[in-house]
Amino acid sequence: MTRTPVGEIRPSQLLWTYGPGALIDLPNLSVVTMGIDRWERDRCQPIQESRLLANVRSVLGPQVESLRMPPLGDRDVVDPFSAAALVGVPVKPFPRWLRCVKCGLLSPFDAGLFKLKENRYRPELTRFVHEGCRGSNNDQRPKDADAVPARFLMACRAGHLDDFPWHWFVHGGPSGCRGTLRFFESGASLQTENLWVKCDSCGAAKNMAQGFGQAGRDNLPACRGRHPHIDRFVDECVEDPRAILLGATNGWFPVTLSVLAIPQTGSPLAQLIGDGWTFFEDVDSADEVGFVVKTLKKTAQLPGIEKFTSDQIWSAIQVHRNGGGDVEQRDLKEPEWQILTASEPPTDYPHFLSKKVEVPKGFEAVVTRVLLLERLREVNALLGFTRVESPDEGSGDEAAPRAPLGRSVPDWIPATQVHGEGIFIQFDVDALKEWAERDAVKEVDARMHTGHRGWRQKRNLDPAQGHPGPRYAFLHTLAHMLIRELALECGYNAASIRERIYGDVEDGKDQAGFLIYTAAADSDGTLGGLVELGKPENLGRLLRQALDRGHVCASDPLCSEHDPSKDQSLHGAACHACSFVSETSCEKGNRNLDRALVVPTLENAQAAFFQAK
Repeated sequence: MTRTPVGEIRPSQLLWTYGPGALIDLPNLSVVTMGIDRWERDRCQPIQESRLLANVRSVLGPQVESLRMPPLGDRDVVDPFSAAALVGVPVKPFPRWLRCVKCGLLSPFDAGLFKLKENRYRPELTRFVHEGCRGSNNDQRPKDADAVPARFLMACRAGHLDDFPWHWFVHGGPSGCRGTLRFFESGASLQTENLWVKCDSCGAAKNMAQGFGQAGRDNLPACRGRHPHIDRFVDECVEDPRAILLGATNGWFPVTLSVLAIPQTGSPLAQLIGDGWTFFEDVDSADEVGFVVKTLKKTAQLPGIEKFTSDQIWSAIQVHRNGGGDVEQRDLKEPEWQILTASEPPTDYPHFLSKKVEVPKGFEAVVTRVLLLERLREVNALLGFTRVESPDEGSGDEAAPRAPLGRSVPDWIPATQVHGEGIFIQFDVDALKEWAERDAVKEVDARMHTGHRGWRQKRNLDPAQGHPGPRYAFLHTLAHMLIRELALECGYNAASIRERIYGDVEDGKDQAGFLIYTAAADSDGTLGGLVELGKPENLGRLLRQALDRGHVCASDPLCSEHDPSKDQSLHGAACHACSFVSETSCEKGNRNLDRALVVPTLENAQAAFFQAK
């Protein structure tokens, strides 16, 4: 049986879960991923996607030269002391404070009270121990006891992370007492009210409930501006710190950009030259082209280039130089929308293979196009991260501050690419405009808008921004309902199916559609099951099933009666039983959903786009 080695993660996890600054729980340790300036850049394979690179440069600056995959190690390394065994992403222990599981001793691991027992051949056994521990009852037969990471940390909205200030907390501020601290439990449950910290010297004690909420703001010191992944302190931090738990979701949120690899030129060869321009910009003759193509073919860094001759490639290079090779930064989704809705969408590009099919019977009045994407590629880039608040809880200047990936301004950015397939559905714009003018739809939108304003006001954000409107909520909800149906039959797990909603109506745009696609880093993303279900006879059946299932939710009547204007939430008639999907599948974190805009519900039968027949 194949077993995953301790500390091994997928490249995509370094973008979405365990990127720079994130904490990783190992069996006996907790570590933080170091900044990208500590990564081995030469082992990070470049990813060619000029449109994403242009958008990254618009955010981080023109000095960003490339998008690169995280370094990949060799799973077959036998000698753990060899150089090959050290290939990967560097980490270091964090938090510094450890707790003895036997006597409750609380101390930093570098204070000399705990000892590291390293096991290079069995890394899962590497741990800190409290040597000669006598336990809480002063046992006469001392023996080593495990020391585990302290489960409390301190973070702020600016992305800083620090050890919990145990001495400050126990003594109520700065104190000359440097006595040994003990962590112990009282009571039957592990609620914070029953978790205590006590000083052995002066007897000061405090329970952990006083470190959270308003009491926490009174009992915690100011933020020191610490970034443990780059070993730096920033003295000017003005954000209020708050206590968080080790492993909590709000400890690390990635800030990413994502694009689909779409044709941007008039020919497949010109597209390949543009995507891989870093390989061709120094080529001076047709003779050099052959060597470059041979290298690219061996490394598989630009699939499809081997289909063209050296003379064809050299001519394309000259055309690219004369026409300029820069890709302008603009809206990420609009170019995709233009390609997906083109009268003759491309069918022979290396990363984009599409096929138009008939609209399912019974949906001709509302659906104008169904496009099967038999091959597509999604490229994601990591720009930074936030803590405490997710990056989409603000926008523009009011967004949560983005923490840096390294000590200096980056000249490359971690990125991943995934291959898959998808189904694109375009809706009739006139039908949606007519539907949006109904009084019942305006009433639902008003309630969602009120909830949206209240939600943003609680977070000190501009309440006038960010409301997407009823069209987006309709498309988003229907996409979720269809994803749930597809996951039952297509052969993919639900977390591997993602959505991309095209519902922008601002600045002259009139988008009305969505793309449901797979996003897997291996062959799981190209099984063909999703495209098969996009054929008219299958898609029509699945749409009808999704609509029928949406009429009544297992949580009704509570679900259908939910009013976002009363609890200041971002969804109406939607819950885990009917409309929510995996967080990895949704582009909005299960927000801006309402079944009442799609099908009649027990509470509202008038606002549905699909009326019961």
